[in-house]
Amino acid sequence: MTVTIYHNPACGTSRNTLAMIRASGEEPVVVEYLRTPPSRQRLLELIAAMGISARDLLREKGTPYADLGLSDPKWSDDELIDFMLAHPILINRPIVETLKGTKLCRPSEAVLPLLDNPVREFVKEDGEKVAYTAGQA
Repeated sequence: MTVTIYHNPACGTSRNTLAMIRASGEEPVVVEYLRTPPSRQRLLELIAAMGISARDLLREKGTPYADLGLSDPKWSDDELIDFMLAHPILINRPIVETLKGTKLCRPSEAVLPLLDNPVREFVKEDGEKVAYTAGQA
């Protein structure tokens, strides 16, 4: 199975998600989206595959979200995508794509149902323990 993760190595959730993927026996394609941002078309494809709106993909914490006034409902999805393209840090992460689906993996264990052989137990960087059984959402 091909697994792709849109990753920010400075983000603990993203690091934990990547570690869970690797612990499950997959070596994903890692896209450091701050260095190599997705194109408009690719961003639209990811949003459609996740079944969310552009607003649902916006990250507030540690971004120019407030300075840009992005909480205002006046912004259309196209305009919000323009902001994400201009400021990739606004794209929430990690996004993981597999043959089983595409998902914004927050919390990090949201990745497990997307994997063929998900790790059953995992300890996150902060010491939190994750237990997973197949069929668990």
